[in-house]
Order: sequence, then structure tokens, then C-alpha cells
Amino acid sequence: MDMPPQAVPAPESSPRGHDGVLPHAAPLLDDGVFSPERMKAEREQAYFNDLYLLAPVAYFVLGLDGVILQVNLVAAELFGLARGHPGHVLFRSYVHEAFRHDYDQFVQRVLNSSEPERIQLQVRPRPGAREAGMPVSLLGSADPNGQALRLVLEQAEGKLAALERSEERFRRIVHSAEEGIWEIDAQALTSFVNPKMAHMLGCQIEEMLGQPLAAFMDDEGRALLARNIARRQDGIAERHEFKFLRRDGSTLWATLATNPIFDSGGTYLGALALVSDITAQRAASERIWRQANFDSLTGLPNRQMFLDRLQHEAHHARREGTCLALLFIDLDHFKQVNDRLGHEKGDMLLRQAAQRISEHVRATDTVARLGGDEFTVILAGVGQLGGIERVLQELTAALALPFVLDGDTAQVSASVGVALYPSDAEATDTLLRQADQAMYAAKSAGRNGYSYFTPALQQAADLRRLTVREMRVALAQDQFEVHYQPIIRLCDGSIERAEALLRWRHPLRGLLAPADFIGFAEANGLIIDIGEWVFRQVVRQARRWQDEHGAAFQISINKSAVEFRCDAALYQDWGGHLARQGLAPGAIVIETREAVLLDEARQVVERLRQFRAMGLALALDDFGSGQVSLACLKTADLDFLKIGRALVGELGRDDAGLGLCEALIALAQRLGLKVVAEGVETASQRDLLRAAGCDYAQGYFFSRALPAGQMDRLLAAQSAA
Repeated sequence: MDMPPQAVPAPESSPRGHDGVLPHAAPLLDDGVFSPERMKAEREQAYFNDLYLLAPVAYFVLGLDGVILQVNLVAAELFGLARGHPGHVLFRSYVHEAFRHDYDQFVQRVLNSSEPERIQLQVRPRPGAREAGMPVSLLGSADPNGQALRLVLEQAEGKLAALERSEERFRRIVHSAEEGIWEIDAQALTSFVNPKMAHMLGCQIEEMLGQPLAAFMDDEGRALLARNIARRQDGIAERHEFKFLRRDGSTLWATLATNPIFDSGGTYLGALALVSDITAQRAASERIWRQANFDSLTGLPNRQMFLDRLQHEAHHARREGTCLALLFIDLDHFKQVNDRLGHEKGDMLLRQAAQRISEHVRATDTVARLGGDEFTVILAGVGQLGGIERVLQELTAALALPFVLDGDTAQVSASVGVALYPSDAEATDTLLRQADQAMYAAKSAGRNGYSYFTPALQQAADLRRLTVREMRVALAQDQFEVHYQPIIRLCDGSIERAEALLRWRHPLRGLLAPADFIGFAEANGLIIDIGEWVFRQVVRQARRWQDEHGAAFQISINKSAVEFRCDAALYQDWGGHLARQGLAPGAIVIETREAVLLDEARQVVERLRQFRAMGLALALDDFGSGQVSLACLKTADLDFLKIGRALVGELGRDDAGLGLCEALIALAQRLGLKVVAEGVETASQRDLLRAAGCDYAQGYFFSRALPAGQMDRLLAAQSAA
């Protein structure tokens, strides 16, 4: 038998494992960098160390004085030695007296020879024993450094019988092991499992053989497995927790202590894993973790988890340069519900309140219950106050609705305090305290409302609430007006289209442009009601102008992104209304901005299809101010492209502005779109656009937005001319 190279003790300065075999440490260069050559050598060393330890023959390492320094498992069992500490024992003491002279000569030959030497003799299991000797064959060689003697002892029964005994021992260990043993080949296919592993997964061994390891995992486990197989091929032994799926679909959580397998040439052959079932431990840990971090009544994060999330979100906002809003919610009159209906019904109300709050915020926001009837919400990544305002209004409205409690009905409301990070406070404990103070301010103001911690923000919120109330009155009292800006056909200067623009004739502030109030309407959802009113006004006007000035007359209506995301049911009657008015398809054009085309939300896509099916035309407004891709122009099924006033304003200043407009016009027309230039203010801009082949233009050079009566006179004058 060949001797395993380097399976000998290292010099005294070298580190050892507890069994005397060199530890499997990753090889490093002097600067701490991994060396591929040394790593390969280390793998070979580990391979031969394992061979030495588990070989079916007895291995001995002797000092020059004949003392046994190191033994493998078979040698330790044969002579009754302790592997870690063999003691000061001479190998010669185990040799039968009749063969000791031959043994001494054998040792001298080994020490003086560069080749292994062999001898047949007899040994006894204990020094000085009287029983008959056991015939053995000794194969000896000197260590290259001249510090030790290596012996391989084979019993007379031969290698095959010893190997069979070793294999039988291995078989008993593997089949009776309490852990799963799982071997995969280089393609991650199962090449061996023991009965315990098959039982853990509820499978038969035959069913698992040849199957990929990933077949017993979910998607998350497969991704982790793929990363770790690559690391195993680099020779890295690791321990990881994986989630397996049993045959019945239940979950098995297990730890895998994996070791890569290589051949003598360093080629990766696969991996061997020792698998331990930790499902019960995971469940217990999960239960303890949930009890420590979540409210048992509502299932929401508790105070501890909330404070952790708040710290995390504040850190993220500081790193990204964004802000967050902290809402502190306290239910009004909740004590009366407990006193009147009992704590069981009170708990039901708290669970329903938690659900209502969660339904009116994003999935990425954090809703927590601090205790009693106090809740908090972390709105992360808020861009503007309008978004916060909308959430506040929806939350207070939802919590003011009646609660049905198993046959009883209860009515409460909510007082909400708002503090902003980092403008109000940068320390999270201070931010929470300020939101709490703002909540008490809301209670003092009459409950069923919200208050900001910062006085200036509170004043702005009061203005928004006042404006919303006034807009509701404006709708009821017909204070809104629709003005119309003519859209000129450039080839002949005729007016056959117009854009409808909303105005508010406020009883105290005079005529207001959309910039003064549309933002408030979008924030609180009133834009839906206003948009419905505008649509019906424009349809009535389009019908009249088509009768008086020709069936080709079109009117465009602007729609905000909020209107595109609302419930499709709100627009179901539009098609019927157009049909009842007898308007031809395309008489009404819906204009929207680039942000809508970039929004992949399902509601937006459905709304575009819905408008198209009703016979409405579609236009992309203010093109060139955003980031819409050219692919959107092709796939959005548009009829008109409106070049933004920023691009039109560059006309006449340099060749680049004109070249860009010419390119956009040519591209849009190749896609079958008509082009409208917005914001035309000079005759030079008009002439350049006309020369570039632009279809239509609008702007102050032609006309401002006019009330319907003035637009009537302008169209009448055109007809007379």
C-alpha cells in the first residue's frame, strides 16, 4: 500500500487539531490574500489526512526513539490506545519477543533507505501479553525531514477483509445516524441519502436518487443553494439554514453542514452534507420573536418593533436625503365603547380599526399599535404634503365610519398628530413626542381631525381644508367655468380645435387659474367630481359648436394622473353620454402628461383602453419636459403629440432648438400622430413651425383662453370670413 504523503506530525511550532492531524485552514499569503496554489495544496493535505484517519488499515507515526506519536482509528482500536494522547509507548513493546531482533533490523533499513521496506512478523495487542502473536505485515518509510518513522500495519487476513469490516462499520453508522446524510454530484443531483434523510422529507430513498437538490426547495431556497454550490466548488465548507418542502407540502427547516468532495487531481466531484432538522426550534424561535415584537390583539408591530422601524426609516431617509411623516393616532370616545359594550367588543373594534388604518396606507409603510387605543403610522419617502394630506383625510374618514361589533354598532373618530423628519426633529424619540403633542392639539381642536406639530404647516393644512370646503361649495353653486383656447391649423390659420381650461370664479378672490386650486383637488380626491363636471360641460359645448361650425370641431380635456388611477366604474357612463349627444368618435380628446404613460399600474392601462373604446381620442401633452421613451409613443395608441412650450420657446434662438422640433415632428408623423405646438408667442415661432410641417399650434400669439361666449364670436367671425 502507498504511504499517504505528509500524514505525519508537523514541527512543534505548527498548529494541530485535537486529533493530531493538521487542521484544514485556508492557505494565506503573507499579506493575507488567498493563494490558489496553496489552496489546492491544502485541499490535497486535507484529503490525505482524512485518508490517514479513516483508512481500513493501521497507521502509526513513530519518533526516532520508537515512541508512538500518532495513530489512526484502526491502529488505536487494535492496540487499545487513546488517539489524542497515546502516551510514552514504544511500538517495539507490541512486537512478539521472537521477532524483535528482526524488527530492530527492519527499522534500521527503513531509516537508511529512500524506498519503503516491508517485513512479516507477529504483534500482541498489549505489551508483555502472553497470548499468541498475531501475524501482520509492516510497511515502513522514513519521513523526508528525517524526524519520524511511518508504519502501515496490515493483518494477515488481508486488505479486503479489513476493508469489508470498515465498510460494514461505516454502513452501520450511516444507517443508524440521527442526522440526515445527503450526497450530491457535481451537477447537484442526489447520489446518496441515508434512511433518516428520506424519512425527514417523507420520501423513499429511491424517489430521491438522481433528483436535483433544488427539487426539494422553494424558490428562495433554490437561489441560496445556487450561490452556495459555487462556493463549495471553490473548496469552502459551510453551514447554512435551508427551507425544504416535504412530500406532503409541509416545511422542513434544516441546517446543512456541507463539505466539498474533490478527486486526487483537485476536480470538484460534489458535496456531502450533514442535515439536522431544526423545524421545531425555528417555530419556537419565531413564536418567541413574534411575542416580543408584535401586538397579540391586532397582529401589528408593537412599541418595540415600531421604535426599531422608526430608527431604520429615519436612518434611510437621512442617507437618501428624503423625509418621512410620523402619524400618532388616538381613537376618540373609545372608553365609552368599552364601558357600554364591554372589553370583548372593544377588542373587536381595535382589530377593525387596525385593519382600516392598514388599508389606507401603502404596504411599505409601518402601522403599529403602541397600546390601548393608540396607533402610529410611519409614512416613508413622502415627497410632498399633498400626499400626507390625502392619507390623513382618508384615515380620519375611515375611522369615523360605524363599527359593526357582532350585532352591536359603535361610532368613534380619530385625532391624529403629525410630525415630520427631519424638519421637526432628527432624534426619533423627539419626533414621537412631537407627534404625540400634535395629536393632543387635534383633540383640543374638537377631535375627529388632525394637527401638525409645526405651526406653519398647520396653517397650510388649515388653508387646504378651507380651500377644499370652498371647492365643494363651488361645485354646488356653479362657480367653476370652462374657458377655451383656440388651436390653429397652421397650413391655413383656421380654428377647428380648442383646449378646455378650468377656471374658478371665487366670490372673494376673483378668477383663479388651475394652479391656485388643482393641487388641493388632487390631494383630497375632489378632482374626480370636478373632472366629471368638466367632461359634461365640454360635451355639451362640443355638440353645440359642431352643429354651428362643422362636425370636425374637437375639444381637448386635461386629465391628471390621479384621475387615471381611480376606479374604472366612475367612467362607465361616458361612452353612453357621448352616444346620447350624437358626437362623432374623436370629438373629445383626452390629454395627459408623460408621467401617466410611464406609470405601469393596472388602473392606468385599463383607463387608456377604456377611453379608446368609448371613441375618445388621446393626446400626450407637454412632450419633451419628462422622460417618456419613444417606445411609449408607439404602444400608447395616441392620436396627438403636443410639443411642450419649453421646446417651442427655443425656436429662433439657435439651430439646435429648431432641429430638435423638426426631428420630433417628423418622428410623430411617421408614427401616424398629428402634432400640436404649445406656447407659441411670436410670429417667428409660428413660421418656423409651419415650415417644419407642424400640424397645429396654440398660444398667446393666437389667443388666450376665452370664455365660451367670446369663443363663440371668434368662431362665428371665422365662419363669416
